[in-house]
Parts: sequence; C-alpha cells; structure tokens
Amino acid sequence: MLSRLAMLALLTFCVGASSAHAAGPGDAAPIFATKARQVYMVEAKSGTVLLADNENQAFPPASLAKLMTMDLVFDALKKGEITPDTTYRVSENSWRKGGAPSGTATMFAALKSEIRVEDLIKGVVIQNANDACMILAEGMAGSDALFASRLTDRAKDLGLSRSLFGNSTGMPDAESRTTARDMVELARHIQTAYPEYYGLYAQPDFTWNKIFQRNKNPLLGLNIGVDGLGAGFAEGSGFAIVVSVERNGTRLFLAMGGLSSDKERAEEAKRVLEWGLTSFENKVVFTDGEPVGQASVYGGDQGRVDLVAKGPVELYVPTNNPERLSARIVYRWPLRAPVVEGQDVGTLKIYSGERLLRDVPLYTAGAVGTGSLVSQASDALMEMMFFWL
Repeated sequence: MLSRLAMLALLTFCVGASSAHAAGPGDAAPIFATKARQVYMVEAKSGTVLLADNENQAFPPASLAKLMTMDLVFDALKKGEITPDTTYRVSENSWRKGGAPSGTATMFAALKSEIRVEDLIKGVVIQNANDACMILAEGMAGSDALFASRLTDRAKDLGLSRSLFGNSTGMPDAESRTTARDMVELARHIQTAYPEYYGLYAQPDFTWNKIFQRNKNPLLGLNIGVDGLGAGFAEGSGFAIVVSVERNGTRLFLAMGGLSSDKERAEEAKRVLEWGLTSFENKVVFTDGEPVGQASVYGGDQGRVDLVAKGPVELYVPTNNPERLSARIVYRWPLRAPVVEGQDVGTLKIYSGERLLRDVPLYTAGAVGTGSLVSQASDALMEMMFFWL
C-alpha cells in the first residue's frame, strides 16, 4: 500500500483524453477467479471497482429486466404521476401471458380484477411476477411494447448505454440485452434513489389471491447481509444475478451472468461477496479540499491552477495488496483563460496495477484571469512548439 505522499508522486498529467492509461475495467485478468462469464462488483461509498471481467459483454437480461421496470414505476411514484393506491385492470393479455395460464412466475392476479400499484410492486419485487409487470406496463403506457420503449429511453437517461429492453418482464425477446456493469449501476440507482421502496426487495414473502409465495431471491435466506435485488435465467446464456449486500457499514453491489445452474449461481455469488466483504478496507487518499495536482493554463495571469475533488477521495482496497497504487490526472491541455473556480476540467484515474479502481471528477480550486498580451503570446508560442514536436 502506498502512502498518500508516495501516491502524489506517481501522478501523471496527460495532455489529452486520448493519452490516458490504456487499461480499463476488465482489461486485465481478474484478481479473483469466478465461474461467471460476466461479473462486475463495486463498493458503494467510494465507487471502487473490486472485480470486473467481461462487464460490458451483452447478455439477455431475463428477469433482471424487472429491475428496469421497477425503476420506471418508482420514478412515476416519486414524480406523482401515479400513487400507491392507483389501480390497474388485469387484462386477458396479461393474465394469459404472465398469469396462472402462462406457467411462469406469477402473483396469480385474477382476470379482470383491479389491483393497486402497491400490491403490483410487491408482486414484481418479491414474487418476480410476470403478470404484475404486464399489468403495470399496460396501465402506465397502454401496452407492454410502448412501456418497453420507455424502459430503453429511461436506461439511456441513466447512462445505461448498453441496455435495451423489448418488454417489461424479461421474457425471451430478440432485442433485449444488458451488461453486468449496467445492472450494477441500475441497482445502485434504485437503492439510493428510492429508499422508501428498496426495503421491499428484502421482504421474505407475499400473499396474493390467497396464495403464499416466498421471495425469489436465492441469497436472502443465507444471512450474509443481502437485501436485494433479483435473479434471472435465459436459455443459451445461463443464470444471472444482481445482488446488494450490507455488512458493518460496507455495501457492495454485484452482477454476475453466464452461470450454469441455480446452485452454482448462489454458491458463486456468496463466495464473491464474502471475499469482497472480508479482504478489503477503506482508505482516504485525499482529504476534502486537498489539491490532487495542477493543470496548466493558457493565456492566464497564472500559469497553473490547483485541481481538487468534491469531497474526500476514498478507496476500498485490499488489506494485503501486492500491487502498487498509481494515479493519473487526465485533462485536455491547455486550459484556456479565463478559468472559473469549480470548473470541471478533468479526471483522476486511480489504478491498482493495471486495474482501474476509480474515476474521480476534478475541479479547479480557484479562478485564473486573462493574462497580458505578452504572456498570451508566450503561451501561444509554447503551444505551437509542443504540437510541432
């Protein structure tokens, strides 16, 4: 483990985004072997990437699509577009394709009955119910297809650029796809944006239409701190899971795909989570307001400006770390005066060996005014010489 001063000495200032470190999450071999074909795990507070392998490789979301469906429903509740007491009618389409006749996961909603949004949410979150998803989709958007289009748009708004949804349930669909990384980011968003609803993911059971069903999350009963979120299976791509665990103030988010069985999925997820919870510790690399480095300023009354993060820079690092920590500041040189205080100008990239642990946005710690004509001319000459060389 490097001391903070040693880490400061390793900072590299890049003149353009293209000259940043070539390695990224998943580029190097994972430091913890798993049977999953796709895996991505982060520590919530710092955003440190603990494990990444094929995290941007697409696979069918299957029932993990229900997380996106719930985000859209929770968002509508938050905006007041619907309420928990809003009721939707059970259509023959949702009953036949997602209800009792379908032979799939269902809350056994009765045909042509009226069901409150609050109960439909419990059907989706706790029972993984396809009929509940379709009833919500038809009630909110008019049809499952129109609702699916809204899901994809919502995913893009959240920055989940590699995800596309063809329906509300995750049932087999040629268009639907997601990634382990997108699923982790979605899970993090749900947990932080909707605390009033997130607790439902840990509710152990739910009874509807006089039928008792236990929560479908295979990790909830293991008493390891898991409190969400969901699991899925798709023919040809295997078993997948998105899970969040909290223990002793540390929260981890994990997504895994490409596992061979329900048993392997539960065993691997538990093993990876236990490793993440017991093999790491939190470290403050830079305190709040502490300069991380400097950036050159073109045409200013000062030649450089300090760069800071918003708040302390923390890492969740291995307690016995054989690899050196290093960091690079990436910004497009040179900054042009005038520069205002708090201007977003670059990124601090922190690595353990070849693995990218964190991207931290950097901001100017002060303002830089426009310099004299002489200083501007001098800076222009230096810029020309630099690019000529």
